[in-house]
Formats: sequence, structure tokens, C-alpha cells
Amino acid sequence: MGARFVAALHAAHDPAELPAVRRRVAAGDEAIGMRMRDLFAAAKAHASMPLDEVDGLLDSPVYEVRMGAFCILDVRARARRVGDDERDELYRLYLDRHDRITTWDMVDRAAPSVVGGRLLGRDPTPLARLAAAPEPLRRRTAITAPLWFVRHGGPDDLAHLFPLAATLAGDPEPSVSAAVGIALKHAGGRDPEATSAFLATHGPVLPRPVLRAAVSKLPPADRDRLLAR
Repeated sequence: MGARFVAALHAAHDPAELPAVRRRVAAGDEAIGMRMRDLFAAAKAHASMPLDEVDGLLDSPVYEVRMGAFCILDVRARARRVGDDERDELYRLYLDRHDRITTWDMVDRAAPSVVGGRLLGRDPTPLARLAAAPEPLRRRTAITAPLWFVRHGGPDDLAHLFPLAATLAGDPEPSVSAAVGIALKHAGGRDPEATSAFLATHGPVLPRPVLRAAVSKLPPADRDRLLAR
């Protein structure tokens, strides 16, 4: 099935998309050039493939093949009937092959459902370890995975996001700092009081564009106060 999936991706090749894809991928990555909606559709159609074949896809030098593998993990993790054992397997595969993540969108596609979904209601220590990692994309996973807590967790789950954001607030890597702003933006929509309190302390450390993103769902008075600092 893995070979059929790769064939489906190549069949969706669109020469007009290749320049945009090449601008997005990491140095050394190969690319097919295709619309993302076609990639997502192919991943959904092949989501039942055995996980060892998904693992094999991650050995590919081609961006879309690896992106497709992470899309499959995401589809599986979001399934209504996903069991704890399968959720554990998806989580382990994501973390064990994190070195095959070379772009921020691979993180954003799978980290919330696969990593955040597995850690919902559990000890968040693995995220703290990721936040301390030297690789920027592991740090992006640390702050992107808790988006699942924002959407699906209780107050205790949401509270885990703020220590991670504090750790990464001054991160010099744009792909990480931008993700901090996104996480805080969504946290502000869920718990504006806690988010405002966090930003009152840590907002001055955030780059200005990140702070603007972080306050965007807060009440206007809080936005104005925090941006005026």
C-alpha cells in the first residue's frame, strides 16, 4: 500500500505547484510539486496502511511523501474509534522519527492530534523535554502539540501550555516563536484571563509580531493594554 500511496502522489503532480513547494521545503529535500488538498486526499484514502509502511515512507527524501506519512498519522489519531494502544503507537512513531521532520508544516499537521492527543490528561513532561531540545522543530512540536489541550482538554490540560510558552517565549528561531504566538492566540480564545496574566509577565520578551498574534483573541481592553507596554 505504501507504494500505491507514493504512486498516487506522483499521479497528482502539478508543474505549476512545484516552484511554491520548492520554496517551502528544506535544503536537500526533493519535491513532487502538487496541491496540498490532493496530498491530504491521498493520505486519507490510504490511511489504513500498516504503520510499518508509514514508517517506511519517512525514509523518503521527497517532501510530499514524508508530509503524507504525517498526514496519515493525523488522520489515524483523529479517528473516532482510535484506541489507546494505537494512539500510543502513533505517538511513538512520531517521536521516534522526528528527525525526518524537516518543515514546520509537518509539525503542524500531526503534533496536535498525535502528540497532544496522546498526552491529554497525562503527564506533560515529554513536552518539556521537547521544549529543551536543540532542534527548533522539536521545540515547535512542544508548543504546537498543546493546541489539542486548548480544543479538547479541561482547565488543567490548558494550564500545561503556559510553562511551555514561558520556556520558549524568547526563542530566537522564528519557526518556534511564531508557534508560541499561535498557541497563545488559541489559548486566549479559551481562557482570556489566564492568557492575559501570562502575557503581562512574558509579553515584553515576545517579538512584536508574535505578541500581536498572541493577543488577537483577547478582549479589546486587554489587547490595547498589552500592546501598549
